[in-house]
Amino acid sequence: MSFTTFQLGGIHPPERKELVAASAIEEMKSPQKVIIPLSQHIGAPCKASVEVGQEVKAGQVIGAPEGFVSAAVHSSIGGKVAAFESVLMPIGRMVPAIVVERPANRQDEAWHPAQDDKDYLKRSPDELKSRIKAAGIVGMGGATFPTHVKISPPKEKPIDAVIINGAECEPYLCADHRVMLESPEPVIEGLKILMTVLGVSKGYVGIEANKPDAVERMLEAAKGANIEVRTLQIKYPQGAEKMLIKSILDREVPAGGLPMDVGVVVQNVGTAYAIYEACRYGKPLIERVVSVTGGGVNNPKNLRVKVGTPISQLIESCGGLKSSAGKVISGGPMMGFAFFDLNTPVTKGTSGIVVLEDKDATGNDKYYNCIRCGRCVEACPMGLMPLMLSLYSEKGHYADAKDYKLFDCFECGSCTYVCPANRPIVQQIKLAKTQVKP
Repeated sequence: MSFTTFQLGGIHPPERKELVAASAIEEMKSPQKVIIPLSQHIGAPCKASVEVGQEVKAGQVIGAPEGFVSAAVHSSIGGKVAAFESVLMPIGRMVPAIVVERPANRQDEAWHPAQDDKDYLKRSPDELKSRIKAAGIVGMGGATFPTHVKISPPKEKPIDAVIINGAECEPYLCADHRVMLESPEPVIEGLKILMTVLGVSKGYVGIEANKPDAVERMLEAAKGANIEVRTLQIKYPQGAEKMLIKSILDREVPAGGLPMDVGVVVQNVGTAYAIYEACRYGKPLIERVVSVTGGGVNNPKNLRVKVGTPISQLIESCGGLKSSAGKVISGGPMMGFAFFDLNTPVTKGTSGIVVLEDKDATGNDKYYNCIRCGRCVEACPMGLMPLMLSLYSEKGHYADAKDYKLFDCFECGSCTYVCPANRPIVQQIKLAKTQVKP
């Protein structure tokens, strides 16, 4: 059977999803201490709205957005503000954070809904959008773009399609897969809310063919709605927005453009779930599902965890690291970042923790000169020439890299994966982007 896909480039890395694909989501015990970064999103960081020593409740706003492109942050546990500090994020950036601690003798005070608005779909688009904004929801697939901004396109960019991204094409990760299996109705309801906000009559869900059980559950949940569930060919990076739009709608986002330029909004499965909870119950984004997996962790699991929980506690909940563990990655192995410090907290965009065994972890090996084999060109889903981008960056000729559409690269890593010379192509491209303006 042939499935929908994009035509240009793409690769097939080992999936390794069998480690947690059949593992039901477990609720992780609420931590005594959380570290809540004030910048967990693209855009302006939040400004702290609490003081050291102040008592806060679970779900209380502790950081207010400081601009249109920003998102509020909330305390994920009840307790006392213990400190303000800086925390090193996996991308290598220090950001301000608020530490909230719950006294050892106090029981966990979980967040409880103050409302159950069963008629949420009858609310106005502005009302629904305000609930999404108040909940501090961002893209939970890793992009972390504030959702209330994404669903507020300018009038000259009308939207006629909403796609829920259930591809989860990164190897190892299964968080979205499990959410679709265990909670298909809330995800579909989240899609309906997005369609209501944007005035769209047709919605889509794209799921890779390696999740037939999720396809079945989502089809059942979408019955009676004008929502189409598409099965996608297994090919990385199928879940990238531009690839997904091409696969499902055969529309091509222009160079330097956004999905709204072709009338589309794409949201991830976890985001749709959070949107449903925000619009029905008023729940802020204070927890999420994280796959903790890989050959270097003793008992891989899918965990529902509080935002701000240190990564070390997730690993501990999964039986700890094996002696063979070689690298711990935030996100998937293709686009993720290696952790420097396991006390780094879970954020809204943490989709997975992958622990690679030492034999599978690369990055310290020597790389060689480009042999012009063209494999990176063949693999690039954007039709670029990664070898040229890499070579110019390596020589420090960053401006020349712009002639080869440097900023069209979305850093999927396919080029680096296939390079026989072991060249750090995507890392060199990232470096070039920091040295010149688009």
